[in-house]
Parts: sequence; structure tokens; C-alpha cells
Amino acid sequence: ADDERLGTLEEQLKEAKYIAEDADRKYDEAARKLAITEVDLERAELRLEASESKIVELEEELRVVGNNMKSLEISEQEAAQREESYEDTIRDITERLKAAEQRATEAERQVSKLQSEVDRLEDDLLAEKERYKALSEELDSTFADLTGC
Repeated sequence: ADDERLGTLEEQLKEAKYIAEDADRKYDEAARKLAITEVDLERAELRLEASESKIVELEEELRVVGNNMKSLEISEQEAAQREESYEDTIRDITERLKAAEQRATEAERQVSKLQSEVDRLEDDLLAEKERYKALSEELDSTFADLTGC
């Protein structure tokens, strides 16, 4: 019975050693996996820090771009207002030019009419002077005839 018991205990000891060795192997494997996981965690934390830093940079860049966009939108609005103002000014000047051209055309027409009238009056004056001269000569001749007789 003691031998049997001793055999059972030896068997249990063997099994316990096997279980202990298996547990040691599992522990070693778990410790190795834990070390790998800790290294992976450190790498992930470094990537996280780098990513967070990049996010901050990108957010700042986005803010700058947003401000630039606002400035460009304001500049565009101002340019559109100036363009509209210029177009209004161009329309006004164009209308004034057309009116001035019409007045110039009318003035040229009137100058032409007045020049024709001046030419006619000068011709009339010249004809009247010649008639006066002829009349004067006739009167002088008649007076000379009357006084010489």
C-alpha cells in the first residue's frame, strides 16, 4: 500500500512538475508577449504624440488658411464693389460722351448754317457796296454834268 501510495505520489509529483514546467513556459511566453506589447505600446504612444503634434500643426495651418480665405473673400467683395463702381462710372462717362457728341454734331450743323448765312450776307454786302459805288459814280457824274453846264 505504501508502494502504491509512493507510486501515486511520484506520479502526482511528475504531473505537478509537468504542470509547473508548463506554467513556467506559459509565464515565459506571457512575459515575452508582455515585453513585445510594452514595446508596441511605446511605439504607439510615440506615433500618437507625433500624430497629435501633426494635428496641432494642421489645425494651425487650417486656421491660417481659414483667415486667408476670409481675407480673400473680403478682397473679392471689395474688388466686386470697385468693379461695379467702375462699370457705373464707365456707363455715366459713356452717356456723357454720347450727349457731348450729339451736342458737337448739332453745333457743327449750326456752325455750317451760320457760315452759310455769313457767306450770303458777305455776298449781299459786296453787292450793295458795288451798287453804292455805281450809284456814287453816277451821282458824281450827274453832279459834274450839272455843275459843268
